[in-house]
Amino acid sequence: MPENDYDLFVIGGGSGGVRASRMAALAGKRVAIAEEYQFGGTCVIRGCIPKKLFVYASQYGEDFQDAAGFGWSVPERRFDWTTLVANKDKEIARLSDLYVQNVRKAGAEIFLERAELIGPHTLRLTKSGKTVSAQYILIATGGRPSHDTLDIPGVEHCISSNDAFYLEKLPRRIIVVGGGYIAVEFAHIFHGLGCDTTLVYRGDKVLRGFDEDMRDCIMEEMARNGLRVICNRNFKRIDKRGDELFAFTDHNEIIETDAVMLAIGRRPNTDGLGIEGAGVALGPKGEVVVNEYSRTTVQHIYAIGDVTNRLQLTPVAIHEAMCFIRTVFDNKPTPVDHRLVPTAVFCRPEIATVGLTETKALQAGHAVDVYSSTFKPLKHTLSGRETRSRFKLVVDSQTGKVLGCHVFSFDAAELVQLAAVALKMGATKDQFDGTIGLHPTAAEELVTMRTKAYSKSPAAPLA
Repeated sequence: MPENDYDLFVIGGGSGGVRASRMAALAGKRVAIAEEYQFGGTCVIRGCIPKKLFVYASQYGEDFQDAAGFGWSVPERRFDWTTLVANKDKEIARLSDLYVQNVRKAGAEIFLERAELIGPHTLRLTKSGKTVSAQYILIATGGRPSHDTLDIPGVEHCISSNDAFYLEKLPRRIIVVGGGYIAVEFAHIFHGLGCDTTLVYRGDKVLRGFDEDMRDCIMEEMARNGLRVICNRNFKRIDKRGDELFAFTDHNEIIETDAVMLAIGRRPNTDGLGIEGAGVALGPKGEVVVNEYSRTTVQHIYAIGDVTNRLQLTPVAIHEAMCFIRTVFDNKPTPVDHRLVPTAVFCRPEIATVGLTETKALQAGHAVDVYSSTFKPLKHTLSGRETRSRFKLVVDSQTGKVLGCHVFSFDAAELVQLAAVALKMGATKDQFDGTIGLHPTAAEELVTMRTKAYSKSPAAPLA
């Protein structure tokens, strides 16, 4: 008889946990996975997928306006929030069911309840009270929005990005607090759907960590489109009077609004899982501490995805799951590779990037040549919109290797995904130049930028 009930027990039914459970089960392992809420995790249920659906919805307003320059007459626009939310919910339910079906088809056992560690190899299922054991345990419980950094009176009146997907009605006025991906994306969503939107950020410019030129582009574009951005501000308190909220800043300002959405950080879901009791070390934010193979401080317990607070991106969690499977069950130790991960901000236009920013390249000791192009997209020569695209390549001056690709343009995410392949292969600027462009596209700018904008050495002052 086997010493344990399962070869692998996975806690969490998000993208990473589902991929690991499926791959292990298809390899003939005895696998179980527990999910207490709904299969799909942050990405499918309350993150990437519903957000992108909302992004699409928010962009039609501009598209209707742009159509006039191409000869189209569009009748008076009308948007119905309840229809969007209902259709989104149907699609999310469909995707969640697919996750469940795929896990079952692979041969893994599913527990639709919470699992908690009660020993090194033992777990308790809290709903049924059942106790099970496993040779390996994988923690893939993800993360959640956190309000910890905003300890002010009235914070209980605020909503999170999770709540924004289920609002009963669209607020007429909304404040979005934060300056990262989620804040910028939701500010564009609400603005595009017709809300009087204000983005409030404690820093001097949104999207910290992105290339400075991309940050400048989105700041200018938001101002041009009437999306109000207030930087270098902190809130002191938020008062609720009837159906209205009054947000008080540290600059003696009062902003009246109908809703305040906080996008100021996320925390790993490790509370109450019994992780520390099993000997697993946690970091300062409650994240599970892991090594390059996603192994925790306990040899047979691993963790992947947002719960480790490494790169909080769905494809990264899936990559970590595959590395885990190779390491543990294929006997091919495979460290996680977090280099050259493409990422995008689904604002309007999009920002997409892969590789090093100019600043990061200089900090890493590279002397760099920078190639840059700014232009009006062909579409807007007739639409009349003043939006301009920006393409930027950061190149190692000595080797000619392309270190970073940064794009501010419509459909930037689609073209940077393919650029990521080139950077992963170590492509040089000469190889980019030797590639024939596809005309007329915005993407051809990546292979037609011949004139160097400027060069910098590591000793030069950082931008």
